[in-house]
Amino acid sequence: EVQLLESGGGPVQAGGSLRLSCAQSGYYYRSNCMGFFRQAPGKEREGVASMDLGDGTTYYADSVKGRFTISQGDAEGTVYLQMNNLKIEDTATYYCAADKRVGGTYCPLTAVFWDFGYWGQGTQVNVST
Repeated sequence: EVQLLESGGGPVQAGGSLRLSCAQSGYYYRSNCMGFFRQAPGKEREGVASMDLGDGTTYYADSVKGRFTISQGDAEGTVYLQMNNLKIEDTATYYCAADKRVGGTYCPLTAVFWDFGYWGQGTQVNVST
């Protein structure tokens, strides 16, 4: 059974930084598209950043461009989300997601396949003044 193991959330002051990590385990084939989504209380889920692990193409929500960076780790099936200059509005539960398609490419945040993919348990990020 595929699992996504997340870590790295926590409390941080506005303007600070955090790095989230997500690692796939228990897979027969590695998901090519991985991404981070977030959901704040009372709000819909929002795509934050995603990556095509095959060619390195990245996708970002406008609200995080220039502040967040998604990257691939040295270990296969691992991605990181470096979050800099955090703002109060970044407070949310952050989820890692991976595509279930075999050999899927083109990994935009708005793609429908994320709804049917693998999801992590979520990690809380709390940004305060």
